[in-house]
Amino acid sequence: MLDDFYKYQTQTTQHPLGLAISHAKGSYIYDVDNKPYLDFVAGVSAASLGHQHPRVNQAIKDQLDKYSHVMVYGEYAQHPATEFCKLLAQHLPPHMSSTYLLNSGTEATEGALKLARRVTGRSQLISCFNAYHGNTMGSMSVMGFEERKQIFRPLIPDVDFITYNNEADLEKITTKTAGIILETIQGGAGFIEPYNDFLKKVRKRCDEVGALMILDEIQPGFGRTGKLFGFQNYDVVPDVIVMGKGMGGGMPVGAFTASPEMMDLLSHDPKLGHITTFGGHPVIAAACLATLQEIVETDIMAQALEKEKLFRSLLVHPLIKDVRGRGLMLAAMTESNDITNEVILRCHNRGLILFWLLFEGKAIRITPPLTISEDEIREGVGIILEVMDEVMQELQS
Repeated sequence: MLDDFYKYQTQTTQHPLGLAISHAKGSYIYDVDNKPYLDFVAGVSAASLGHQHPRVNQAIKDQLDKYSHVMVYGEYAQHPATEFCKLLAQHLPPHMSSTYLLNSGTEATEGALKLARRVTGRSQLISCFNAYHGNTMGSMSVMGFEERKQIFRPLIPDVDFITYNNEADLEKITTKTAGIILETIQGGAGFIEPYNDFLKKVRKRCDEVGALMILDEIQPGFGRTGKLFGFQNYDVVPDVIVMGKGMGGGMPVGAFTASPEMMDLLSHDPKLGHITTFGGHPVIAAACLATLQEIVETDIMAQALEKEKLFRSLLVHPLIKDVRGRGLMLAAMTESNDITNEVILRCHNRGLILFWLLFEGKAIRITPPLTISEDEIREGVGIILEVMDEVMQELQS
C-alpha cells in the first residue's frame, strides 16, 4: 500500500510520515502490522471525539439508511443540517443564529471574507502575520506567511497585516476596512493566546469604524479550549465565526455563522452570493449533530481543562521551555527546530503520534481527542519524557 501511496497520491511534502493505516479506535491508530499508535494529534484537531466514536458512527449509519446527497445546498430542508444549525444557535450569542454549512474550514473562510465585503461595501481585508486560515486563493491571501504564498501570487488585492497582540497596529483598521480576520488562538504561529484584552480592543476598533470582526475558530472550536468556542474564554463576541475541523467528529466539514440580517445578503443582489454543491451533506451533518450533542450534553469541555492541568503537571523537562495554549490545544516548546524534529520522529517510532505546527518549528503539537483518558495522557507523556532524556544525553555527549 505504501508503494501505491507514493506512486499514485500527490504528496504535500517530500517526507510524509508514511504510516500505513489498518484501523483506528478511541485514542489509538493501528498500522497494517497491527502496531498501536497513541494519537496525541487527532487528525490535526479534527477527530474531536476520538476514532470510531459510537454516537457519531451510529448517526452516520442511520442517515445512510435514509438518504445521502439529494440537492445542492440551500434548496431542500434536510433534518440533520437543520437540527445541527438549530442546536448550534442555542449555544451562541442570540444574534448569531444563521449558519452556512460547507465542506472545509478554508471554504468557510472564503465565505466569511465575501460576507465582509458584501455587508460593508468595502474591499480591504486585514489579517495577522503568521496567520493561517486555509489554503485556497482567498484564504491564502490572508495567510500571514509570505514564504508559503509568494510562488502563487498574484492573490486577491487590498489585504494588509498586523501583528497579533500588538495594540498599536489596530490603527490600520479604518473606514476602508471590510473586515479583520483573526484566529482566536493563533495556531500555526505556535498556539499563541490573546492577552491584555487584545480581542476586546479589536472589537472596539471594529465598532468605531464599521468593520466586521471575523474570528477563526477552526482549531479552538467545539470544546477544545474548555468552551464550545475559544472566543467565549475572552469575553468578546465577533460578527462572524469561521469553523471546521472538530465540528464533524472526523468528517470533512466547515461553516460560518453570523446574524440572519448579514447572512441574508448572500441570497440576493446577486442571488447565489455563495454556493456549494455538497455543503450541508446529510451524512456529514448527521456526524456534526451527533458530535455537538455529545459535547454539549456531557462534561467533556470541563474535562478538557482538567486534562490540560494534567498535561502541564507532567510536561516538565529541561528541553521543554514552555507549554502554550489552552485546554487540549497545547504546544510544548523546545529551544530548537532540530530538537522538536527529533522528539516528534522518535516518539512516532515508539508508537506515539505527535506533529508539527505550520510556522513555528520549535513547537510540538499536542491536540489529542477530547475523549483521551488520564492513563493515556500519562502513557504518552511518559514516552515524550523518555525520548527527551535520550536527546538531552546525546546533546551533552
